[in-house]
Amino acid sequence: MKEIKCVVWDLDNTVWDGILTEGDEVRLKPGIPQILQTLDERGILLSIASKNSYDDAMSQLKAFGLDHYFLFPQIGWNAKSASIAAIQRELNIGLDTFLFLDDQAFERDEVQSVHREVTVVDSAEYADMLVWPRLNPRFITVDSSRRREMYLHDQKRKAEEAEYEGPTSEFLAGLNMEFMISVAREEDLQRAAELTVRTNQLNSTGIPYGYDELKALMNSPKHRLWICELTDKYGSYGKIGLALVEFAEDAWVIRLLLMSCRTVARGVGSVLLAFLMKEAGADGKKLQADFRRTERNRSMLMTYQFANFKEVKRVDDVILFENDLTVIQDYPPYIRVRYFENIQQ
Repeated sequence: MKEIKCVVWDLDNTVWDGILTEGDEVRLKPGIPQILQTLDERGILLSIASKNSYDDAMSQLKAFGLDHYFLFPQIGWNAKSASIAAIQRELNIGLDTFLFLDDQAFERDEVQSVHREVTVVDSAEYADMLVWPRLNPRFITVDSSRRREMYLHDQKRKAEEAEYEGPTSEFLAGLNMEFMISVAREEDLQRAAELTVRTNQLNSTGIPYGYDELKALMNSPKHRLWICELTDKYGSYGKIGLALVEFAEDAWVIRLLLMSCRTVARGVGSVLLAFLMKEAGADGKKLQADFRRTERNRSMLMTYQFANFKEVKRVDDVILFENDLTVIQDYPPYIRVRYFENIQQ
């Protein structure tokens, strides 16, 4: 089963003992602050689906010093299933990576009846959750520990974009985006492995790679591993893209290409592919690419097709695309692209 990316909490008799709207003097359940802090440090996002007064609940969380942990809290009188759907839309991650905790069997059943992919748990079991395998990511990277912060930056971007009345191109230009591509180093490998597990939509094969596999490929003279980071005036999106290329006699073959779905709205999904097209062309080689269809990577298929890649071979469920590089797309004008040749000896 997939690792959990977001834990959604009920509040009454789940995060705290007591019912806020009934005037109870609520008290935090034992260990809750430590659990929230640990999950946050692991890069697991936290949110709320609670039937409560928003202002009262958030004031109580602030009094407990916990309000900052929760992204897009849904506190009101809607069905919990609707609240989880709203959180999912904001986070743009799969429902099959959600965990929902609630003390009421009715609420758990309601969510499960609408969202079969969501893992639903009785909140009475919360005390042991830090040892649950799906809440223990294989790697905890720098990007993991700042994941909540990056989503908060993204909230500011979206708010500014919603208020902006000019052309989208002008808004994007005002973000001062910088896309940095570098040859992967050993300190990048944990994040690279994490990306192969967590990234699903813009992922050319959906095949996960472990740390040792990536290290061997990084050191192989027949392969090159690139990793990229995106920043703008608000801060860093983190390491959000990865490309693994094998050097054949007359072609470069992209064995894996992926890009975080968080960057789709920024129009950078094709930048790494354009970089590879330019580099292969400069080397006098064709550019080929493996593609394996998954449940969620149709966007990557369209990215290849729009970039003029044509199917040349199909073996089982893997398509081999090829681009003769007669037409190479340029980078978007609103993004500064920088390349760092950090090849390890």
